Amino acid sequence: MLENLDPITQAVRIQTERSQQNEHSTPLYLTSSFIFEEAETMRGAFADENDANIYSRFSNPNVDEFIAKMVMLEKAEDGFATATGMAAIFGTWMALLSQGDHMVCSSSVFGSTFTIVNKFLPKYGISCTLVASEDKEAWEAAIQPNTKMVYLETPTNPQLEVLDLEWFGQFSKKHNLILAVDNCFATPLLQRPIEFGADLVIHSATKWIDGQGRVLGGVVVGRADLIKDIYLFCRNTGPALSPFNAWVLSKSLETLDVRMERHCKTALAVAESLQSNPNVSWVKYPFLKGHPQYDIAIKQMSAGGGVLCFEVKGGVEAGRKFLDSLQLFSVTANLGDSRSIASHPASTTHSKLTEEERLAVGITPGLIRISTGLEKFDDIIADINQALELTK
Repeated sequence: MLENLDPITQAVRIQTERSQQNEHSTPLYLTSSFIFEEAETMRGAFADENDANIYSRFSNPNVDEFIAKMVMLEKAEDGFATATGMAAIFGTWMALLSQGDHMVCSSSVFGSTFTIVNKFLPKYGISCTLVASEDKEAWEAAIQPNTKMVYLETPTNPQLEVLDLEWFGQFSKKHNLILAVDNCFATPLLQRPIEFGADLVIHSATKWIDGQGRVLGGVVVGRADLIKDIYLFCRNTGPALSPFNAWVLSKSLETLDVRMERHCKTALAVAESLQSNPNVSWVKYPFLKGHPQYDIAIKQMSAGGGVLCFEVKGGVEAGRKFLDSLQLFSVTANLGDSRSIASHPASTTHSKLTEEERLAVGITPGLIRISTGLEKFDDIIADINQALELTK
């Protein structure tokens, strides 16, 4: 019956099979291992002949419930959950790429993703070409005989570029490449990359999926054959999602729809308001009509998400002063919280990049990233405006 219901309803109702206690809410399975009544059943489990749980590094009922919901929401075949979003990204690369392989990656990616591409993948003999998001000729030129994967995120962090998933799906299929998409900012409620040809979709569940800044988590979903390789790599190397965190994330998915509706509505209103602020050079938000990729955004997303960014006049010092002047906002590197958050990427998350590298991916000195929370809009915009006044 559940498969015939709307995905939002399924996110609420999918649940681990009830125990003899007939609990309404899924219980916590805080156990490192699982017992077997017979040696033959245990042998079969290790031989992958049955689905019995062995060890929580491999599988756990709470983790399985969370994965089932994410697979359903993204319309994927299978999935695997990890301790963090970065573990999901790194585990995907390590499982599917080998020494001598090449990857083409958007140059507009999260700071830690950029660091892995440039600092760590070369140690394993994996090369990567970074390409500007909209330069389609450069994407074509970047393909090599040993290219195996295309990796991108959309909207990008933190400059909110929107990449054309339909084009990248066709591009990857033409070159017989694995297309992996970080869908963290949009969530599966606003955008489903698999519908446009993606083979894998990755999330930092720490962000909107949790929604209250409580736990860390990551997940990758997609083609079953690719997930099998990722599962085997991660089960042996250990980036397991804890049962407690999985329980929190699964419960959080029950409210994702109502939360994202509020986040998106507020973010658009804040972006529209800031367009006329004399202390702001520019504002970017996917569903703002002045966004460079507005037409792409409305084609592949149902709403613009809960993140916007803008350039405060005055450069790096003005950006820092803006953060120091906020009274309501939380100043932290996280996003996707019930509380509004502000950050200054040039001096924090992307500070290890050179100025040239930051400018090349659109991270300007005064760029401020805002993650809108669930507070009243009037209070959010009042705090932003008073802080901007103090940057003059």
